[in-house]
Amino acid sequence: MRAIHTIHGGIHPPERKALSQPGKLQPLALPPSLVLPLNQHLGGPARPVINVGESVLGGQVLAEASGVMSVPVHAPTSGTVRAIERRPIAHASGLEDICIELETDGQDQWVAFEGIPHWRDCEPAILAEQVRNAGIAGMGGAGFPTAVKLTPGPQRPIELLLINGTECEPYITADDTLMQRYADQLIEGTTILAHILGADSILIGIEDNKPEAIACVQAAVDQIDAPIEVASFPTKYPSGGEKQVIEILTGMQVPSGGIPADIGIVCLNPGTAVAVQQAIIEGKPLTHRIVTLTGEALSQPCNTLACLGTPIAHLLQAVGWAPEGQQRVIHGGPMMGFAVSNLDAPVTKITNCLLAPTESELPLPEEPQPCIRCGHCAEACPASLLPQQLYWYARAKDQEQLAAHRLFDCIECGACAYVCPSHIPLVQYYRAAKGQIRDSEQERKRSDNSRARFEAREQRLEEEAAAREAKRAARKAAAQQQAESDGVDPVQAAIERAKAKKAQQDAAP
Repeated sequence: MRAIHTIHGGIHPPERKALSQPGKLQPLALPPSLVLPLNQHLGGPARPVINVGESVLGGQVLAEASGVMSVPVHAPTSGTVRAIERRPIAHASGLEDICIELETDGQDQWVAFEGIPHWRDCEPAILAEQVRNAGIAGMGGAGFPTAVKLTPGPQRPIELLLINGTECEPYITADDTLMQRYADQLIEGTTILAHILGADSILIGIEDNKPEAIACVQAAVDQIDAPIEVASFPTKYPSGGEKQVIEILTGMQVPSGGIPADIGIVCLNPGTAVAVQQAIIEGKPLTHRIVTLTGEALSQPCNTLACLGTPIAHLLQAVGWAPEGQQRVIHGGPMMGFAVSNLDAPVTKITNCLLAPTESELPLPEEPQPCIRCGHCAEACPASLLPQQLYWYARAKDQEQLAAHRLFDCIECGACAYVCPSHIPLVQYYRAAKGQIRDSEQERKRSDNSRARFEAREQRLEEEAAAREAKRAARKAAAQQQAESDGVDPVQAAIERAKAKKAQQDAAP
């Protein structure tokens, strides 16, 4: 029996997971058009390879990866490209981004796929490239390109592949449903991932509030001969954080500023594992994902397998959305999600939940009051930080102290703000401070680059001037040597040449 460790802090907010009936998938109608952002993940945006007016098939590449930290975008169904322009996206900033609008034709015709059924005989690099070409990015967090995570390099040998089935945030049941409905594909995808990474062992961690998912995954593991362990552990938020679940299940801590690969672990989401299975076995790209539609403003909360690019409004209306006067729709969960400013924004690869709460169900935040220094925030912080000090330094924009107090170890889980009796939006201060530090770092890099270019230019000019002076000195020395060998005074010879040249100019008509 695996030893389960504890993490510092954490909270137990109301789960409200039964509302969306985990384990069941509700099919919904295809929308008349899909809006596909070119950047649905952490990294650079994809580059369009189709034109407006072009007809495409499901699974066809619409935009190709523009670099290592980028993944392609594929058509989730057949239709016609109607626009490539800026559209609203689901982002905390509320800004727009370049998107491809695909008008669906209802035929749902697809390109032919070619998988790699004998993947055990393939080199890991070939399989990782197949994952990259399938457009797979992490489906449980920021959307880190999966192929990059699968190639940590020889300096980081991977011993353990950890599948994080925790899904600790309230309301969200997308991973729970996936583990119940696609357990066999999950296990096969996990073994493929372990083969690519060269991992010695596989561990699947699931919180104990998902007994059906645990039973389904364990049954799938029992059917194959592979070193896979399924571990359950007590429910607490935010146990699903990457560093937190690693500490809970292994007792090891990821170093500050480091990544799990530094201690020989790669952590991936169950949805990512299923997407990898489909990409390798079937050759199918990532075009759909399970989304939890929940909240008391919906008459039929459920989980659905949605096309990427489906407008949020279309999904909510399909499940009986009855908006109130000041209705909020939250992308993600109530702890780490953000309010969507435009419901025309689409579902992307990282959309795991759309929450439409009533005002009584999830009241608006109260007006913040002065900090009373109670220390509850420090007790709740799962990263063992000092949120109160971070708050003061963030307000003061003291970047040196923020770095000293490990601001970037904050996972923005919101546990500190949840327990704050003064209702201070602590996470907002931390996010703003991180953004300011990143901007300062970019400005410093630009300044360093400008200074390096200036110094390189000055050095080049000095070298060119020295080279010219050396050439002049060499010519002068050569002329003097020649004159001495001819028995002529070099100064007098130069005077005579100047006189001759002037006389020639005066004689010219």
